[in-house]
Amino acid sequence: MTGDINDMLARLKSVLPVRWFADTTPILDAVLTGFAWGWSGLYALLNFVKLQTRLASATGIFLDIAAIDYFGLALPRHAGEGDGAFSTRLRANLVAPRATRAGLVLALENETGRTPVIFEPLNAADTGGYNSYTLGYGTVGGYGSANLPFQFFVSAFRPNASPISNAGGYNGGPGGYGILPMFYANISDIPGVVTDADIYAAAAAVLPVATTAWINISN
Repeated sequence: MTGDINDMLARLKSVLPVRWFADTTPILDAVLTGFAWGWSGLYALLNFVKLQTRLASATGIFLDIAAIDYFGLALPRHAGEGDGAFSTRLRANLVAPRATRAGLVLALENETGRTPVIFEPLNAADTGGYNSYTLGYGTVGGYGSANLPFQFFVSAFRPNASPISNAGGYNGGPGGYGILPMFYANISDIPGVVTDADIYAAAAAVLPVATTAWINISN
């Protein structure tokens, strides 16, 4: 049964003894239609409430409430972010791996769409060894150090895509300084923009306890 008024009316009439009424019952139909209106609204409300009890189907403010329930203030809705994108991001974070290097990479990839560069001073895979064939002195890589326990360095990158078509750089189109169409806005007000604060929060949400991540964010 659906919440349609006609379906509700048919349901109400089906439980009444047929022998009580003639084939044509305009007065009865009018009275039962009034009840059908009320039950139809209640049925629609119950269906809506049912949807809001699940993260995958919640909408509007109820989705924001679910985000606070699961993540506190660590995963807010982006400016202008729709329910579908926000719900997908919440569910991805809910089951994402944490407290590992792979978990940090995945968290930043989900947030920015770009893979970060991570360097651990105590990780031989990052530092290599003297005159080794991969990383080390005189080759691409970094110097290891035992003076930075439980610390590592992260180069995170802002998303490449611009959410608006009429924004550009200084003196460059399609919408930069001195070039039409003009567009001035605070970056946090532009729909869909991932801010640096969002990137920091995404990293902090998956870091192991008692570790320090030195994060540099660039374009």
